[in-house]
Amino acid sequence: MPINLNVTSAGTRENRLGSITGYAGDLHDLVNQSRCGTLKEKERCFSQSSSCDAGCALSQLAYIRDVAIINHAPSGCTAMASATIVAHTQLAAKRGLAYDTIFLGTDMDENDTIFGATIGLREIILETYNRYKPNAIFVGTSCVSGIIGEDVDSVINELASEIPIPLAAVHCEGFKSRVWASGFDAADHAVLTSLVKPPQRKTNLINFKNFNESARGEITELFANFGVEPFFLYSNSTVEELSHIAEALATVSICGTLGTYLGNALEEKYGVPYIKTINPLGIAGFEIWLREIGRVIHQETEVEAYIERERAKYLPKIEEIKKELKGLRAVLGMGASKYRVFCKSLG
Repeated sequence: MPINLNVTSAGTRENRLGSITGYAGDLHDLVNQSRCGTLKEKERCFSQSSSCDAGCALSQLAYIRDVAIINHAPSGCTAMASATIVAHTQLAAKRGLAYDTIFLGTDMDENDTIFGATIGLREIILETYNRYKPNAIFVGTSCVSGIIGEDVDSVINELASEIPIPLAAVHCEGFKSRVWASGFDAADHAVLTSLVKPPQRKTNLINFKNFNESARGEITELFANFGVEPFFLYSNSTVEELSHIAEALATVSICGTLGTYLGNALEEKYGVPYIKTINPLGIAGFEIWLREIGRVIHQETEVEAYIERERAKYLPKIEEIKKELKGLRAVLGMGASKYRVFCKSLG
């Protein structure tokens, strides 16, 4: 389904993609149903330890160093703010950068759920701008504001002429989707519709979407072999930098769950190629991934030379390790946030 940037909501993954969180059956049946679009959600009466759409969306946007996040929700829903801000402040400090993002909540109460709270929301947005002077403001919705039908979009539209910075609603009500990664899409949608500008030129940057700038040094060193630089999303980025991501050579996401929405939208809207391969895990995965990047940025020869150099270094070492491990069986768990382990193992 094409991505529609003319609306304020990204929609849920269930509605857009037919995603499910529960399945009962065998792998053969799963593949067949996926191909023909007949997968159905397997209902279950109990589940726990899942994430929240709002938490995923707003914590992603809080990576940006010069914005304000307003969570239109009861105070308990904004309890994540302190941990989020501490983590992002530490990430910025590692690079010697100043982190000045503000994360606020509107503290909705019983009175607000009965009579509405858009007047108070409007005042909070104005006060946030006047007091902190952020370069953009994102207003997140919550289960409570969604259930009572708060018209956040109208508040944003009314204030657009009064506040000279990008304003965006982030529709991430937790009850709308069982697929908490819909929150990643909501954050990307808000960035795409409020910050990203049409390209004026092409740069030598590759948009690189991962968690917490993991393996920043190794990835930067890798791409330098091909005359390009990674621009990490959204860790330590600024509003000005994000406005130019449509000028990149390509978009790479280390995790399809995290970055598919942004990558596909930039490709559909602005023609920025989105690298669609298996994850760069293991020798085969890494080489397939890197060759596709090389093809897209027209650096195939340089990529092949790099792969040959790396093979000469590491394949003999891997063979030695295999001898030591002969007869043993092991399972390696390497999720998207473990890319640093992978990079270290390959040098």
